[in-house]
Amino acid sequence: MLIIGERINASRNYIAQAISTRNTAFIQSEAKAQEKAGADYIDVNAGVFVGEEKKHLQWLISIVQEATDLPICIDSPDPEVIKAMLSQIRGKPMINSITLEPSRIESILPLVKEYNPKVIALCQSEDSMAETVDEKVKLAGQLVERASAFGLPLDDLYIDPLLYPLSKNSNSALATLSAIEKIMKEFPGVHTTCGLTNVSYGLPNRKLVNRTFLVAAITRGLDSAIIDPTDRQLYSSLKSALSVIDKDEFCMEYITAFREGRLE
Repeated sequence: MLIIGERINASRNYIAQAISTRNTAFIQSEAKAQEKAGADYIDVNAGVFVGEEKKHLQWLISIVQEATDLPICIDSPDPEVIKAMLSQIRGKPMINSITLEPSRIESILPLVKEYNPKVIALCQSEDSMAETVDEKVKLAGQLVERASAFGLPLDDLYIDPLLYPLSKNSNSALATLSAIEKIMKEFPGVHTTCGLTNVSYGLPNRKLVNRTFLVAAITRGLDSAIIDPTDRQLYSSLKSALSVIDKDEFCMEYITAFREGRLE
């Protein structure tokens, strides 16, 4: 399962402050902690700095790559910012994200042949953000079709069905679970991912809700997630769930994580 470490995101006030003050040591400690905890990619986001996102993201990528050999996930809603960042990435980049909106998909997918990235694709069009199961699967199919036409291998495509807070949409988790299962069956070779913590926004004891949804999603076929890997209980649930559904042969990854002190 591909784990995308979410902690270096300027929507978190302490991260935004560290970016503003160029606190290299703090940002690098965040990157190292996520690597140690089991992340496969480090997501970097400077989106709150409207008009200055590019320069802050350039700095973030530079110092994170000094601290870890893990590849970078470029997290930006601005196609021009993503384009500018791709040449800086060491290793195989990940783009977070494209949608079916022409301004995003038509700007980013042509870069596939040049940079060979992994791509997160949101089930969102110019007219709608998918909420029902049928909407999620329909838009997923359109994303698969468009991405394939540009030569993006399905193994590099990560469909995000869009997960909304249960506090605002009590059916969102169930719809997303059903959509994950259908997407994985209808489009063999594609991956699914999600911004996990959206599900618990506005609720008490959010981490419990996050863990519960993650385990349920893994049983439906989810094979990537944007999470905080330093949340040891969450990471433990992930590793345990993969073992239970036979996605971890002889439980070797679970055992290794236990021996390395990453489980709780």
